[in-house]
Amino acid sequence: MEDEEEKEEGEEKEEEEEKEEDEEKEKEDEEPPPCPLTEEHLKEGLSLLSKTGNGLAHAYVKFEAKDKGLTDISLLEHFIHLRYVDLSKNKLKDLAPLSSLTQLLWLKVDRNLLTSASMQELPYLQVISFDRNHIVDFEGITHPLLANLSLKENKIETVLGLSHDHLFSLQVLELRGNKINTTAGLGVSKLKKLYLAKNTICSLEGLEEFEQLEILHLRDNKLEALDGFSASMKCLQYLNLRSNGIKSFQEVGKLQVLPMLQALVLMDNPCAQEPDYRLQVLSWLPRLQRLDKETVEEEEQEEAEKIRQARKEKEKEKEKEKEMQESLEDTVPE
Repeated sequence: MEDEEEKEEGEEKEEEEEKEEDEEKEKEDEEPPPCPLTEEHLKEGLSLLSKTGNGLAHAYVKFEAKDKGLTDISLLEHFIHLRYVDLSKNKLKDLAPLSSLTQLLWLKVDRNLLTSASMQELPYLQVISFDRNHIVDFEGITHPLLANLSLKENKIETVLGLSHDHLFSLQVLELRGNKINTTAGLGVSKLKKLYLAKNTICSLEGLEEFEQLEILHLRDNKLEALDGFSASMKCLQYLNLRSNGIKSFQEVGKLQVLPMLQALVLMDNPCAQEPDYRLQVLSWLPRLQRLDKETVEEEEQEEAEKIRQARKEKEKEKEKEKEMQESLEDTVPE
């Protein structure tokens, strides 16, 4: 799971660079001047000569036109053999010309002016990235082989609208940096990786459906309670809860229901400021192999076990006292 941490650090660096670029972009006019795709763009951007479906002819299957100020890609609709298309950093508001590209496998349209991700269903499309647009919902995302969908840094407020009926192949969903406040209604239960960092999530609902989920990122949200996790999440190994509002170790204890949890990130929560933070967490979650950025040592596990045993003894004593109190109350005549 170390690659998850490396990925996160890389993303933080990337965000800083993008912020600087955005400040430059904001200085530009709101309404871009018309700039259609030209023959010149095609000459520059077409590559990867490959056999076509019948094996008797060849065609270019890759096209790239990044940062060209494009507002119109109508010319692309004639290139029906394209499989890989990158149109990032343009001024596109409409992807309708791509509907004729029925061989498309991979599409990247980051940093455009799209307000909708809606496209005609493409039968072989497996990867789409719509990062940093102005998309508000999941309307019209229905590609049957789609395995990886990224909508980072958009304006999405609800996870309603994604359907397992249409997206039964979806395994990776990236929704970092939107305006989502609950996980309720996320109808794609076959996911393996779900990234929801930098939203405004304050409640976890509907997670019991995610029986195949292995990685869940919830960093930088508004979580104070950890209700909502379920024993049915039997594949979850990595959970990132960094920079939320979790105050008590009892809340952390609710993660005991996750049978395969190996790596937990809890730093920058109020509970992480408490004395013996690591030992307290491990006393509730003895199966953890990694907490924050450090591997769990054997000595820590032994110390945590002592804390857990002491807590159990205390609970037993409390239970005895409660029983004695109840029996005394029963014997007192009215």
